[in-house]
Amino acid sequence: MYPVEELVQKMISGNRRALGKLITLIENDPSSSAVIVPKIHNLTGNAYIIGITGPPGSGKSSIVDKLIFNYRNEGKKVGVVTIDPTSPFTGGALLGDRIRMQRHYTDEKVFIRSMSTRGSLGGLSEATANVIKLFDAFGKDVIIIETVGTGQIEVDIIKVADTVVLVSVPGMGDDVQTIKAGIMEIGDIFSVNKAETDGVEKCISEIRMMLELSEKNEVWIPPIIKTYGNKENGADDLYKAINNHYTYLIESGIYGKKRVFRGKNELLNIIQNLFMKNLYSFVSEDELEELAEKIANREKDPYMVIEELMPKLRKLYEVF
Repeated sequence: MYPVEELVQKMISGNRRALGKLITLIENDPSSSAVIVPKIHNLTGNAYIIGITGPPGSGKSSIVDKLIFNYRNEGKKVGVVTIDPTSPFTGGALLGDRIRMQRHYTDEKVFIRSMSTRGSLGGLSEATANVIKLFDAFGKDVIIIETVGTGQIEVDIIKVADTVVLVSVPGMGDDVQTIKAGIMEIGDIFSVNKAETDGVEKCISEIRMMLELSEKNEVWIPPIIKTYGNKENGADDLYKAINNHYTYLIESGIYGKKRVFRGKNELLNIIQNLFMKNLYSFVSEDELEELAEKIANREKDPYMVIEELMPKLRKLYEVF
């Protein structure tokens, strides 16, 4: 195994194998990010990041495949992170999404990587943000993140993407299922996929009605785009809508504000992870279980427990 410094240099010089090894390192050893990210941070911030999310079976992977084709026709270098369900046997990602995009594998300007959720809520693993940084430093112009489409997706995808596309599909029993749990508020563009099927107009009208009720206060009005995952040009209109949103972000100054928002969230996440990592050095898992049981049995309340733990928590603060 090459030292991290050598892998980073190889990756920066365009070595795809080195990029793959660094991604694997970040996935398998989260602490490695503290070594890798400082070496590439000044090379990041150039890529346009698109999040594609929606319920399972809505055809997200087919849409991503079409978008890759459009961006490559424009001469853009593309990175794709597909967040797959965690395999119950290995803990790794199932590669179904990558199979659908296999026609791009011979293109050296496209790099597709599947990552597992590893139990993370919202469909994004903790390593995703740093893998995006690797793609960015590698020189990708556009990075597309496709989520698994389960959990509180808005908690995660809005923290890493410049533009969020919410994919729905008619005839799934609940046409507006993609706009539950606050997801409506994070959608910049709505894609109604498999638009050749019955019920597409009903699905569009329901999304439009929900948009009218939205409290999102922006000049940008999310467009609702029909897409056809089974057609070669089935995402051309979506591609144009994404480009329009990018122009809006730049001209309005929101693009820069999103980057600041992203940096703040990243900083808070690192602090939170450091705190939790060091917490168990002072409070054992057994002790937490015992205290939780007392809370559940109404023997103590959470604030009382915190007060009891304060001497240990003060020692934890000294670590920082």
